[in-house]
Amino acid sequence: MKKSAILLACVLGLAVTSLRAADAKTYQVTGPVLEVTPTYIVIQKGDEKWQVACDAATLGGAKVGDKVTIQYMVVAKKVEAKSDKGEKKVEKLEKKAEKKADKK
Repeated sequence: MKKSAILLACVLGLAVTSLRAADAKTYQVTGPVLEVTPTYIVIQKGDEKWQVACDAATLGGAKVGDKVTIQYMVVAKKVEAKSDKGEKKVEKLEKKAEKKADKK
């Protein structure tokens, strides 16, 4: 039950920090905790180590050795366009979206 509260806190913390990504898909990862700091948690998933950003409120009482499930969303911090081709695609998509909106 305590672990569920921790996970819920992680989810809520991520949701609050990423309100602009409200339509983003939610994922989860489960494994034993390898490391906990005030800013992130590291868990083992198979052969991989996953480092997930958290804050004190979302970490709750998670400690090394606990098995946890973390729910998370992928959120971009910065998007940088590199070419004119990308701009043309964006313009094309915007025109397509406008046509759909006009049909409604």
